[in-house]
Amino acid sequence: MKSVEKLLVRHGLEMNDLEMMNDYATLAQLIVAKEGQNDYDIMAVITNCEVVSTYGRESSVDPHKCALPLVEIDAYVRGTSRWLNALGIYTKMSCDGHNKRPATIYLEKPLQYKQKEMLETIMPASLKMTVLGKRMAINYQKREDLLDLAEILYQVYKDPASIDYYAAQALKRELLQLLSINGESGDERQIRLYLQNKLRHILDDVYQDRAKNLLGYRYYGEGPTILLSAHMDTVEAFAEGREIIEDGTTLTSSEGILGADDRAGIAIILDVLRKVERTNFRGTIKVAFTVKEEIGCVGSGEMDQSFLEDVDAAIVVDRRNTRDIVTSFAGVEAFCSEGYGRLFEEAGRRAGMPDWKMVEGGSSDARNYARAGVPAVNLSAGYVGEHTEDEVVDYLGSYDSAKLILKALRNCGNEL
Repeated sequence: MKSVEKLLVRHGLEMNDLEMMNDYATLAQLIVAKEGQNDYDIMAVITNCEVVSTYGRESSVDPHKCALPLVEIDAYVRGTSRWLNALGIYTKMSCDGHNKRPATIYLEKPLQYKQKEMLETIMPASLKMTVLGKRMAINYQKREDLLDLAEILYQVYKDPASIDYYAAQALKRELLQLLSINGESGDERQIRLYLQNKLRHILDDVYQDRAKNLLGYRYYGEGPTILLSAHMDTVEAFAEGREIIEDGTTLTSSEGILGADDRAGIAIILDVLRKVERTNFRGTIKVAFTVKEEIGCVGSGEMDQSFLEDVDAAIVVDRRNTRDIVTSFAGVEAFCSEGYGRLFEEAGRRAGMPDWKMVEGGSSDARNYARAGVPAVNLSAGYVGEHTEDEVVDYLGSYDSAKLILKALRNCGNEL
Protein backbone atom coordinates (compact mmCIF):
# COMPACT_ATOMS: atom_id res chain seq x y z
CA MET A 1 0.00 0.00 0.00
CA LYS A 2 1.29 3.45 -0.89
CA SER A 3 1.74 6.03 1.84
CA VAL A 4 -0.81 8.79 2.28
CA GLU A 5 1.81 11.31 1.13
CA LYS A 6 2.32 9.48 -2.18
CA LEU A 7 -1.37 8.92 -2.72
CA LEU A 8 -2.08 12.61 -2.26
CA VAL A 9 0.59 13.51 -4.82
CA ARG A 10 -0.82 11.08 -7.40
CA HIS A 11 -4.13 12.94 -7.24
CA GLY A 12 -2.90 16.52 -7.22
CA LEU A 13 -2.50 17.15 -3.51
CA GLU A 14 0.32 17.24 -0.96
CA MET A 15 0.67 17.26 2.80
CA ASN A 16 1.53 20.97 2.76
CA ASP A 17 -2.00 21.62 1.50
CA LEU A 18 -3.28 20.86 4.99
CA GLU A 19 -1.90 24.22 6.11
CA MET A 20 -3.54 26.20 3.32
CA MET A 21 -6.90 27.97 3.24
CA ASN A 22 -8.35 26.77 -0.06
CA ASP A 23 -10.02 23.81 -1.75
CA TYR A 24 -6.76 21.86 -1.78
CA ALA A 25 -6.77 21.97 2.03
CA THR A 26 -10.38 20.81 2.24
CA LEU A 27 -9.75 17.82 -0.02
CA ALA A 28 -6.47 16.90 1.68
CA GLN A 29 -8.12 16.98 5.10
CA LEU A 30 -10.93 14.70 3.93
CA ILE A 31 -8.46 12.21 2.48
CA VAL A 32 -6.07 12.17 5.44
CA ALA A 33 -9.01 11.57 7.78
CA LYS A 34 -10.03 8.47 5.81
CA GLU A 35 -8.31 5.18 6.69
CA GLY A 36 -7.15 2.41 4.32
CA GLN A 37 -6.78 4.63 1.27
CA ASN A 38 -5.87 3.52 -2.19
CA ASP A 39 -6.05 5.34 -5.52
CA TYR A 40 -9.70 4.47 -6.01
CA ASP A 41 -10.71 5.60 -2.52
CA ILE A 42 -9.09 8.97 -3.14
CA MET A 43 -10.70 9.34 -6.55
CA ALA A 44 -14.07 8.73 -4.93
CA VAL A 45 -13.44 11.26 -2.15
CA ILE A 46 -12.51 13.99 -4.62
CA THR A 47 -15.19 13.21 -7.19
CA ASN A 48 -17.99 13.04 -4.63
CA CYS A 49 -16.90 15.98 -2.50
CA GLU A 50 -19.72 18.51 -2.10
CA VAL A 51 -18.03 21.00 0.20
CA VAL A 52 -15.64 22.64 -2.26
CA SER A 53 -16.31 25.31 -4.83
CA THR A 54 -17.43 24.30 -8.31
CA TYR A 55 -16.95 26.43 -11.38
CA GLY A 56 -18.72 24.51 -14.09
CA ARG A 57 -15.59 24.10 -16.20
CA GLU A 58 -11.91 23.60 -15.45
CA SER A 59 -11.08 26.39 -17.90
CA SER A 60 -13.05 28.88 -15.81
CA VAL A 61 -10.19 29.02 -13.29
CA ASP A 62 -7.02 31.06 -13.76
CA PRO A 63 -4.23 28.66 -12.71
CA HIS A 64 -1.90 31.62 -12.11
CA LYS A 65 -4.10 32.83 -9.25
CA CYS A 66 -6.39 30.06 -8.02
CA ALA A 67 -6.33 26.44 -6.92
CA LEU A 68 -7.33 24.09 -9.72
CA PRO A 69 -10.87 22.69 -9.39
CA LEU A 70 -9.74 19.09 -8.88
CA VAL A 71 -13.34 17.95 -8.45
CA GLU A 72 -14.03 18.95 -12.05
CA ILE A 73 -10.88 17.42 -13.55
CA ASP A 74 -10.89 13.82 -14.78
CA ALA A 75 -9.67 11.48 -12.04
CA TYR A 76 -6.53 10.15 -13.74
CA VAL A 77 -5.10 13.53 -14.77
CA ARG A 78 -5.76 15.57 -11.64
CA GLY A 79 -2.22 15.09 -10.40
CA THR A 80 -0.64 15.63 -13.80
CA SER A 81 -2.60 18.85 -14.29
CA ARG A 82 -1.70 20.32 -10.93
CA TRP A 83 2.01 19.53 -11.06
CA LEU A 84 2.33 20.72 -14.65
CA ASN A 85 0.98 24.06 -13.47
CA ALA A 86 3.34 24.02 -10.49
CA LEU A 87 6.20 23.60 -12.98
CA GLY A 88 5.04 26.63 -14.94
CA ILE A 89 3.32 24.65 -17.70
CA TYR A 90 -0.13 26.18 -17.38
CA THR A 91 -3.15 24.18 -18.48
CA LYS A 92 -6.61 25.12 -19.73
CA MET A 93 -8.46 21.81 -19.96
CA SER A 94 -7.71 18.12 -19.57
CA CYS A 95 -9.22 14.69 -20.24
CA ASP A 96 -7.93 11.30 -19.08
CA GLY A 97 -9.26 9.53 -22.18
CA HIS A 98 -11.73 7.38 -20.21
CA ASN A 99 -9.88 4.23 -21.28
CA LYS A 100 -11.00 4.85 -24.88
CA ARG A 101 -8.44 7.33 -26.24
CA PRO A 102 -5.23 9.09 -25.19
CA ALA A 103 -5.26 11.49 -22.28
CA THR A 104 -5.22 15.08 -23.52
CA ILE A 105 -3.96 18.24 -21.84
CA TYR A 106 -4.78 21.59 -23.43
CA LEU A 107 -2.11 24.16 -22.62
CA GLU A 108 -2.29 27.91 -22.15
CA LYS A 109 0.60 28.32 -24.59
CA PRO A 110 2.86 26.00 -26.61
CA LEU A 111 5.65 24.30 -24.69
CA GLN A 112 9.03 25.96 -24.63
CA TYR A 113 11.89 23.81 -25.87
CA LYS A 114 13.24 23.20 -22.35
CA GLN A 115 9.78 22.24 -21.07
CA LYS A 116 9.24 19.75 -23.88
CA GLU A 117 12.71 18.29 -23.37
CA MET A 118 12.05 17.89 -19.64
CA LEU A 119 8.75 16.09 -20.24
CA GLU A 120 10.30 13.79 -22.84
CA THR A 121 13.12 13.03 -20.43
CA ILE A 122 10.97 12.03 -17.46
CA MET A 123 8.10 10.35 -19.32
CA PRO A 124 7.70 6.73 -18.09
CA ALA A 125 8.32 4.01 -20.68
CA SER A 126 4.65 3.01 -20.50
CA LEU A 127 3.53 6.44 -21.73
CA LYS A 128 4.08 8.16 -25.07
CA MET A 129 3.67 11.91 -25.37
CA THR A 130 2.78 13.76 -28.57
CA VAL A 131 2.67 17.56 -28.63
CA LEU A 132 1.01 19.63 -31.34
CA GLY A 133 0.81 23.32 -30.60
CA LYS A 134 -1.11 23.78 -27.36
CA ARG A 135 -2.35 20.19 -27.30
CA MET A 136 -0.50 17.44 -25.43
CA ALA A 137 -1.68 13.86 -25.98
CA ILE A 138 -0.44 11.03 -23.77
CA ASN A 139 -0.96 7.46 -24.91
CA TYR A 140 -1.12 4.97 -22.06
CA GLN A 141 -1.29 1.21 -21.60
CA LYS A 142 -3.16 1.57 -18.30
CA ARG A 143 -4.71 4.76 -16.98
CA GLU A 144 -2.93 4.11 -13.68
CA ASP A 145 0.31 4.95 -15.50
CA LEU A 146 -0.92 8.56 -15.60
CA LEU A 147 -0.86 8.58 -11.80
CA ASP A 148 2.78 7.47 -11.92
CA LEU A 149 3.49 10.45 -14.17
CA ALA A 150 1.94 12.74 -11.55
CA GLU A 151 4.36 11.35 -8.94
CA ILE A 152 7.33 12.03 -11.20
CA LEU A 153 6.20 15.57 -12.03
CA TYR A 154 5.83 16.29 -8.33
CA GLN A 155 9.35 15.04 -7.57
CA VAL A 156 10.76 17.24 -10.33
CA TYR A 157 8.76 20.19 -8.99
CA LYS A 158 10.22 19.66 -5.52
CA ASP A 159 13.72 18.72 -6.67
CA PRO A 160 14.68 19.75 -10.22
CA ALA A 161 17.91 17.74 -9.90
CA SER A 162 15.82 14.55 -9.84
CA ILE A 163 15.34 14.91 -13.61
CA ASP A 164 18.64 13.10 -14.13
CA TYR A 165 17.48 10.13 -12.05
CA TYR A 166 14.31 9.71 -14.09
CA ALA A 167 16.14 10.30 -17.36
CA ALA A 168 18.62 7.57 -16.45
CA GLN A 169 15.85 4.99 -16.12
CA ALA A 170 15.61 4.55 -19.89
CA LEU A 171 19.35 3.91 -20.06
CA LYS A 172 19.08 1.47 -17.15
CA ARG A 173 16.32 -0.49 -18.89
CA GLU A 174 18.45 -0.75 -22.02
CA LEU A 175 21.50 -1.78 -20.01
CA LEU A 176 19.56 -4.52 -18.21
CA GLN A 177 18.45 -5.89 -21.57
CA LEU A 178 22.02 -5.87 -22.87
CA LEU A 179 23.21 -7.64 -19.72
CA SER A 180 20.79 -10.47 -20.45
CA ILE A 181 22.42 -11.33 -23.79
CA ASN A 182 25.61 -13.37 -23.93
CA GLY A 183 28.51 -12.46 -26.18
CA GLU A 184 31.96 -13.48 -25.00
CA SER A 185 34.92 -12.71 -27.26
CA GLY A 186 34.63 -14.58 -30.55
CA ASP A 187 30.97 -15.48 -30.00
CA GLU A 188 29.15 -12.16 -30.35
CA ARG A 189 26.40 -13.42 -32.67
CA GLN A 190 23.47 -13.01 -30.25
CA ILE A 191 24.32 -9.50 -29.10
CA ARG A 192 25.16 -8.44 -32.66
CA LEU A 193 21.77 -9.63 -33.91
CA TYR A 194 19.97 -7.79 -31.12
CA LEU A 195 21.84 -4.56 -31.84
CA GLN A 196 21.46 -4.87 -35.60
CA ASN A 197 17.68 -5.10 -35.25
CA LYS A 198 17.65 -2.10 -32.91
CA LEU A 199 19.92 0.07 -35.05
CA ARG A 200 17.82 -0.55 -38.16
CA HIS A 201 15.19 1.69 -36.59
CA ILE A 202 17.68 4.44 -35.72
CA LEU A 203 20.36 4.64 -38.42
CA ASP A 204 20.18 5.18 -42.17
CA ASP A 205 22.17 2.00 -42.76
CA VAL A 206 23.64 -0.76 -40.61
CA TYR A 207 25.73 -3.74 -41.69
CA GLN A 208 28.33 -6.28 -40.61
CA ASP A 209 31.86 -5.98 -41.99
CA ARG A 210 34.29 -8.80 -42.76
CA ALA A 211 35.60 -8.80 -39.19
CA LYS A 212 31.98 -9.16 -37.94
CA ASN A 213 31.92 -5.68 -36.43
CA LEU A 214 28.52 -3.99 -36.56
CA LEU A 215 28.79 -0.70 -38.45
CA GLY A 216 26.30 1.98 -39.41
CA TYR A 217 25.69 5.68 -39.92
CA ARG A 218 23.07 8.41 -39.90
CA TYR A 219 23.21 11.71 -41.73
CA TYR A 220 22.13 14.83 -39.81
CA GLY A 221 23.21 17.46 -42.33
CA GLU A 222 26.43 19.01 -43.56
CA GLY A 223 29.23 18.88 -41.03
CA PRO A 224 31.84 16.63 -39.42
CA THR A 225 31.64 12.85 -39.30
CA ILE A 226 31.85 11.56 -35.73
CA LEU A 227 32.32 7.91 -34.81
CA LEU A 228 30.72 6.51 -31.64
CA SER A 229 32.23 3.18 -30.64
CA ALA A 230 31.94 0.47 -27.98
CA HIS A 231 32.66 -3.25 -28.02
CA MET A 232 30.10 -6.05 -28.01
CA ASP A 233 32.19 -8.82 -26.45
CA THR A 234 32.62 -9.62 -22.78
CA VAL A 235 35.70 -11.21 -21.25
CA GLU A 236 33.73 -14.38 -20.48
CA ALA A 237 30.19 -15.71 -20.75
CA PHE A 238 27.59 -14.71 -18.18
CA ALA A 239 26.93 -17.21 -15.40
CA GLU A 240 23.86 -19.30 -16.19
CA GLY A 241 20.85 -18.34 -14.11
CA ARG A 242 22.51 -15.29 -12.62
CA GLU A 243 20.52 -12.34 -11.34
CA ILE A 244 21.23 -8.65 -11.72
CA ILE A 245 21.09 -7.00 -8.30
CA GLU A 246 20.03 -3.37 -8.13
CA ASP A 247 21.06 -1.25 -5.16
CA GLY A 248 20.23 2.41 -5.53
CA THR A 249 21.70 3.35 -8.90
CA THR A 250 24.23 0.49 -9.02
CA LEU A 251 23.98 -2.92 -10.67
CA THR A 252 25.96 -6.06 -9.83
CA SER A 253 25.78 -9.74 -10.77
CA SER A 254 24.81 -12.45 -8.32
CA GLU A 255 27.52 -14.64 -9.86
CA GLY A 256 30.44 -14.09 -12.20
CA ILE A 257 31.21 -10.93 -14.13
CA LEU A 258 28.52 -8.32 -14.63
CA GLY A 259 29.50 -7.46 -18.21
CA ALA A 260 29.11 -3.69 -17.94
CA ASP A 261 32.48 -3.67 -19.71
CA ASP A 262 31.33 -2.80 -22.27
CA ARG A 263 27.57 -3.19 -22.31
CA ALA A 264 27.40 0.11 -20.43
CA GLY A 265 29.25 1.75 -23.32
CA ILE A 266 26.72 0.34 -25.78
CA ALA A 267 23.79 1.54 -23.64
CA ILE A 268 25.33 5.02 -23.49
CA ILE A 269 25.69 5.19 -27.26
CA LEU A 270 22.12 3.99 -27.81
CA ASP A 271 20.92 6.68 -25.40
CA VAL A 272 22.88 9.30 -27.34
CA LEU A 273 21.47 8.10 -30.66
CA ARG A 274 17.92 8.49 -29.34
CA LYS A 275 18.61 12.12 -28.44
CA VAL A 276 20.94 13.50 -31.12
CA GLU A 277 18.04 15.13 -32.93
CA ARG A 278 17.35 17.25 -29.84
CA THR A 279 20.75 18.91 -30.28
CA ASN A 280 21.88 21.33 -32.97
CA PHE A 281 24.43 18.82 -34.28
CA ARG A 282 24.90 18.88 -38.03
CA GLY A 283 27.02 16.21 -39.61
CA THR A 284 27.13 12.42 -39.79
CA ILE A 285 27.16 10.03 -36.85
CA LYS A 286 28.86 6.71 -37.50
CA VAL A 287 28.54 3.80 -35.08
CA ALA A 288 30.93 0.89 -34.59
CA PHE A 289 30.13 -1.94 -32.19
CA THR A 290 33.25 -4.05 -32.35
CA VAL A 291 34.16 -7.68 -31.69
CA LYS A 292 37.04 -9.34 -29.82
CA GLU A 293 38.15 -6.19 -28.01
CA GLU A 294 38.87 -8.18 -24.86
CA ILE A 295 41.43 -10.35 -26.65
CA GLY A 296 43.52 -7.59 -28.18
CA CYS A 297 41.18 -5.09 -29.88
CA VAL A 298 40.99 -7.46 -32.83
CA GLY A 299 37.72 -6.18 -34.29
CA SER A 300 38.74 -2.53 -34.53
CA GLY A 301 42.13 -3.54 -35.88
CA GLU A 302 40.51 -5.53 -38.69
CA MET A 303 37.73 -3.03 -39.41
CA ASP A 304 37.11 -2.10 -43.03
CA GLN A 305 39.34 0.96 -43.45
CA SER A 306 36.92 2.49 -45.94
CA PHE A 307 34.52 2.96 -43.02
CA LEU A 308 37.07 5.19 -41.26
CA GLU A 309 38.27 7.21 -44.25
CA ASP A 310 35.85 10.12 -43.79
CA VAL A 311 35.71 10.04 -39.97
CA ASP A 312 36.89 13.32 -38.45
CA ALA A 313 36.96 12.17 -34.82
CA ALA A 314 36.04 9.17 -32.68
CA ILE A 315 34.40 8.86 -29.27
CA VAL A 316 34.96 5.46 -27.66
CA VAL A 317 33.01 4.62 -24.50
CA ASP A 318 34.94 1.86 -22.75
CA ARG A 319 36.73 3.34 -19.74
CA ARG A 320 36.20 2.37 -16.11
CA ASN A 321 35.18 4.93 -13.49
CA THR A 322 33.24 8.11 -14.11
CA ARG A 323 34.44 11.43 -15.52
CA ASP A 324 37.63 10.14 -17.22
CA ILE A 325 38.65 11.33 -20.70
CA VAL A 326 41.44 9.01 -21.85
CA THR A 327 43.62 10.69 -24.46
CA SER A 328 46.65 8.38 -24.56
CA PHE A 329 47.94 4.88 -23.97
CA ALA A 330 49.96 5.05 -20.74
CA GLY A 331 51.04 8.58 -21.61
CA VAL A 332 53.36 7.31 -24.35
CA GLU A 333 51.01 6.93 -27.32
CA ALA A 334 48.60 9.79 -27.89
CA PHE A 335 45.10 9.09 -29.18
CA CYS A 336 44.46 12.73 -30.07
CA SER A 337 45.67 16.29 -29.62
CA GLU A 338 45.32 17.98 -26.25
CA GLY A 339 42.84 20.34 -27.88
CA TYR A 340 40.48 17.50 -28.75
CA GLY A 341 40.53 16.27 -25.17
CA ARG A 342 39.85 19.77 -23.89
CA LEU A 343 36.67 19.92 -25.97
CA PHE A 344 35.25 17.26 -23.66
CA GLU A 345 36.47 18.99 -20.51
CA GLU A 346 34.71 22.13 -21.72
CA ALA A 347 31.57 20.14 -22.58
CA GLY A 348 31.63 18.77 -19.03
CA ARG A 349 31.80 22.27 -17.57
CA ARG A 350 28.92 23.42 -19.76
CA ALA A 351 26.89 20.40 -18.66
CA GLY A 352 27.49 21.16 -14.97
CA MET A 353 30.09 18.37 -14.59
CA PRO A 354 33.41 20.23 -14.27
CA ASP A 355 35.26 17.18 -12.91
CA TRP A 356 35.56 15.48 -16.31
CA LYS A 357 39.34 15.44 -16.81
CA MET A 358 41.88 14.13 -19.31
CA VAL A 359 43.83 11.10 -18.06
CA GLU A 360 46.18 8.42 -19.33
CA GLY A 361 44.71 4.96 -19.86
CA GLY A 362 45.24 1.47 -21.16
CA SER A 363 44.68 -0.04 -24.55
CA SER A 364 41.26 0.17 -26.19
CA ASP A 365 39.71 0.51 -29.62
CA ALA A 366 40.61 4.21 -29.38
CA ARG A 367 44.24 3.19 -29.89
CA ASN A 368 43.46 1.51 -33.22
CA TYR A 369 41.39 4.45 -34.43
CA ALA A 370 44.24 6.82 -33.59
CA ARG A 371 46.68 4.59 -35.48
CA ALA A 372 44.33 4.83 -38.47
CA GLY A 373 44.62 8.62 -38.32
CA VAL A 374 41.35 9.32 -36.48
CA PRO A 375 41.65 11.48 -33.33
CA ALA A 376 39.97 9.58 -30.48
CA VAL A 377 39.08 9.74 -26.81
CA ASN A 378 37.92 6.93 -24.55
CA LEU A 379 35.27 8.06 -22.06
CA SER A 380 34.24 6.52 -18.76
CA ALA A 381 31.22 4.23 -18.93
CA GLY A 382 30.48 4.13 -15.20
CA TYR A 383 31.76 0.67 -14.27
CA VAL A 384 34.55 -0.50 -11.97
CA GLY A 385 35.97 -3.92 -11.09
CA GLU A 386 35.70 -5.13 -14.69
CA HIS A 387 36.66 -8.75 -15.46
CA THR A 388 35.94 -9.78 -11.85
CA GLU A 389 33.00 -10.90 -9.74
CA ASP A 390 33.22 -7.52 -8.00
CA GLU A 391 32.26 -5.63 -11.15
CA VAL A 392 29.66 -2.93 -10.54
CA VAL A 393 28.17 -0.19 -12.68
CA ASP A 394 26.54 3.03 -11.56
CA TYR A 395 24.00 3.67 -14.30
CA LEU A 396 23.63 7.28 -13.21
CA GLY A 397 27.34 7.65 -13.97
CA SER A 398 26.70 6.02 -17.34
CA TYR A 399 23.94 8.54 -17.96
CA ASP A 400 26.39 11.35 -17.19
CA SER A 401 28.60 10.03 -19.98
CA ALA A 402 25.68 10.20 -22.40
CA LYS A 403 25.02 13.77 -21.27
CA LEU A 404 28.66 14.68 -21.89
CA ILE A 405 28.61 13.30 -25.43
CA LEU A 406 25.37 15.10 -26.25
CA LYS A 407 26.74 18.35 -24.85
CA ALA A 408 29.89 17.92 -26.93
CA LEU A 409 27.80 17.30 -30.04
CA ARG A 410 25.50 20.21 -29.22
CA ASN A 411 28.15 22.82 -28.49
CA CYS A 412 31.30 21.57 -30.14
CA GLY A 413 29.99 19.71 -33.19
CA ASN A 414 31.69 22.02 -35.64
CA GLU A 415 34.98 21.75 -33.74
CA LEU A 416 35.06 17.96 -33.41
